[in-house]
Amino acid sequence: MIKRRTFISFDYDNDSDLKNLLVGQSKNPDSPFEIVDMSIKEAIATNWRENARRRIKSCDVVIIICGTQTHRATGVAAELKIAQEEGIPYFCLNGRPDKSCFKPLGARTSDIIYRWSWDNLKSLINGAR
Repeated sequence: MIKRRTFISFDYDNDSDLKNLLVGQSKNPDSPFEIVDMSIKEAIATNWRENARRRIKSCDVVIIICGTQTHRATGVAAELKIAQEEGIPYFCLNGRPDKSCFKPLGARTSDIIYRWSWDNLKSLINGAR
């Protein structure tokens, strides 16, 4: 099985627990993806953006974990913009199904926040979106 190189974008201050869950799923024997690099908490400066761009460009797909404050997370918005500029496919996952979750700023109106289940995640990684 070819594993898709994946970048995870998430709200560092509020959703690190969700990132850890996704990293755990990437280690399943039947996982169709591997985590290449993850977001890091740094001030959004030129060096940070170039570092994020390099990481995102090296990936096949970007997963945006959407939580209750994602629409306020400037780092997630910046990573989404980079993925869009570089033409890297991305999709949004609902990180907290029991709460209202939001897409990051810059998301297209056509972008869907998908339900996060193992079967759904495997389909989304393989392009079913």
